[in-house]
Amino acid sequence: MVNADTHLTGATAHVTEATTHLAAETVTSSIVWPWAVPLVLGVVAVVGAIAWYLVHRPHPVKDEEAVWVANSDYVEHIPQMAAWVRRYRALQWAGVATIALVAVAAGFLAARPVDVTTSQGKLATRDIVLCLDVSGSMIEYDQQIVDVFSELVDSFEGERIALSIFNSTSRTVFPLTDDYTLVREQLEEAKAALDPRLLESDDMELVDRYLRLTAGTLGSSEGSSLIGDGLASCSLMFDREDSERSRSIVLATDNDLLGTPIYTLQEAVDLASSRDVTVNGLYGAVPGEDADSPRAREYGDALEGAGGMYFFSDDPRAVEAMVEDVQSQQAVDLDAAPEISQADKAGPWVWVALVGVGLLVLVQWRLRE
Repeated sequence: MVNADTHLTGATAHVTEATTHLAAETVTSSIVWPWAVPLVLGVVAVVGAIAWYLVHRPHPVKDEEAVWVANSDYVEHIPQMAAWVRRYRALQWAGVATIALVAVAAGFLAARPVDVTTSQGKLATRDIVLCLDVSGSMIEYDQQIVDVFSELVDSFEGERIALSIFNSTSRTVFPLTDDYTLVREQLEEAKAALDPRLLESDDMELVDRYLRLTAGTLGSSEGSSLIGDGLASCSLMFDREDSERSRSIVLATDNDLLGTPIYTLQEAVDLASSRDVTVNGLYGAVPGEDADSPRAREYGDALEGAGGMYFFSDDPRAVEAMVEDVQSQQAVDLDAAPEISQADKAGPWVWVALVGVGLLVLVQWRLRE
């Protein structure tokens, strides 16, 4: 078995590198309806002009409605009266200015000032196929291995992930995708279906869940746990062969072959290598089994001989080492289609409008006095 310590140097740095695929954001300010500003100001101006005309137009006064006061011209020259008139005119102009201020604020609010966020994301060109043996001898280990798969997924950002399960034949649970919500949901379903209590319980709900997951993996009577055929099927799941992509398989099996496969394990590893696919492995070891057992040694020699690595399924170092290996492979990040979002940003205009309305109420109260 590979010494995982040799692969862990700088693992923390590589795990951190997963965040480099997060979108670069640019935020700019804009106005959705700029025409709303002159429209609101125009409406206020028209209403103000009409109000001024109605107030200042000549009104014919009937004699019986008029109260004439003789010798009252001197009143306007009284200092107290002159000061009162000046204050009254000042309050009137303050009211006009306040209305204009509120109108401007209302215009900008109606125009919808927004922050426009442009996110230029990156699409990682790394593809990982999770290849899981679901034969009877693996039920005891599959739940633990799915947990390892989940930890791997949590460490990736932008990579495409697929899951294929096999016994005598293979079934694709989900193809290569970067929809991590879907990936996590499917892994949770797989974990629930691969319950080791199946080995001791006659609970039909557990059995039905397992059968639903593994439907299509017993399409041949030639044997079970045909590891080579399962790995070969996983090697064929990679698409976009004409693009420069990093391709990896994480194979999980106990290498307990029963039957005659089309591909031996070594032939399947060679097929993957011919397609530039790296195969890393998780080994479902029986209790007490070590790396020198014939099955473990055959499994490790095949994977390590092709440049991959393998770990016992309960090895705590496996996830970090495989994440580092995947992320250290050369890959080109592609620009994703930019995502543009808008968020309303009233800014100071709400406060200007509120303060303006408050001042207008104060001015009118003073005028009424």
